[in-house]
Amino acid sequence: MPAPCFPDISAIQYAGESSVDPLSYRFYNATEVIAGKTMAEWCRFSICYWHSFTWKGSDPFGVGTMTRGWDDEAPGSLETAKRRVDACFEFMEKLGIDYFTFHDRDVAPEGADLGESNANLDEVVGYIEENMARTGKKLLWSTQNLFTHKRYMNGGSTNPDFHSFAYACAQAKKVLEVNKRLGGENVVYWGGREGYQTVLNTDVKREIDHLAAFFKMIVKYQEKIGDDAQLLIEPKPREPTKHQYDYDAQTVIGFLYEYGLDKKFKLNIEPNHTTLAGHDYEHDVLMASKFGMLGSIDANSGDPMLGWDTDMFPTDIKKTTLVMKTVMEQGGLKTGGLNFDCKVRRESTDPRDLFIGHIGAIDNFARGLRNAARILEENVIPGMVSDRYATFDEGLGKKVESGEATLEEMEEYVTKNGEPDQKSGRQEEYEMIFNRYV
Repeated sequence: MPAPCFPDISAIQYAGESSVDPLSYRFYNATEVIAGKTMAEWCRFSICYWHSFTWKGSDPFGVGTMTRGWDDEAPGSLETAKRRVDACFEFMEKLGIDYFTFHDRDVAPEGADLGESNANLDEVVGYIEENMARTGKKLLWSTQNLFTHKRYMNGGSTNPDFHSFAYACAQAKKVLEVNKRLGGENVVYWGGREGYQTVLNTDVKREIDHLAAFFKMIVKYQEKIGDDAQLLIEPKPREPTKHQYDYDAQTVIGFLYEYGLDKKFKLNIEPNHTTLAGHDYEHDVLMASKFGMLGSIDANSGDPMLGWDTDMFPTDIKKTTLVMKTVMEQGGLKTGGLNFDCKVRRESTDPRDLFIGHIGAIDNFARGLRNAARILEENVIPGMVSDRYATFDEGLGKKVESGEATLEEMEEYVTKNGEPDQKSGRQEEYEMIFNRYV
């Protein structure tokens, strides 16, 4: 066994609501059954590799602030890459979390060419396999980094240069192979630079066509190698590009239908991205779910006072309750999960802070789950919503929903019945009742 990376941290236990120990769970009891499933089954918590084990505290205005014992002796080496694996699996074991996620360049260093990069990845993936077999931990999803290297300064799958586009495809091919090898349950595609800075030098339609061609090649190769992982697209409106083609959930859903990809892809929703798009935290989770497209969630939050994607741990119980209500209403996340695409603040430099950030977020979603279960079981708010739309449950209203009504029928109805009665939306009452649960 390797030397521990967190020698001063013991396994985190469920201690109940009376606990004042920050290194304990107050609400998350993995085996507690809620609405027929355990908390662990509803939440399927996951640790993200990049923020937790490779990021060292840098931001757009400053260098790293953190000294990480697993990441400081030989930067960029395979030895350091394997030590990060040690840290990841020890961290998951001590938190009692079953899943992890990574970019290809998180787990292994880039080589001098594609062949060397793939060889590096294969070596570290072999070490990950050993640790998965030893611990029983699982890969929620993997993805490819098509935004950091200078070859992708104009994007990967939407790059105007074919050579750069081809490199992105080759890198994505390798990730599909690695994901299958590790039994990853999903593969995620985030368009970090798939967009434009100015329309003056951009053929928008051609780039979006190329993006669709990229995804169609992904589908074909996944079928060729016999992999059944769920393919997921992660929306984001901007940053680092001025405008990204995967702006929000509805934009991506429209794209998938336009190019005939709607049966092959679902969405990985990051609420921090949703708020950057000008929506409420829960908006894209809800929209994706209502159209049968919610595959997984990157469970983080942003700071509205800052102008970038801050990837903070979620602390708002109302928001976690709304998210978990949607998850419960669709029966769970199936192959997806709640992935903590979060990083501690640049000023939180102790490894202990990394545990506390995750513990707090896990507890907040556990509370959200309990709240959501009560809301759905008591059926006060859902019942009020049903009543609000009751006029569409019968007669001509029902005919509208079935697609059989005509404009002539609408005119005849209004002529006969006159001006509609004013009906209050009762927003304040909904909010008051919701607050009883949180």
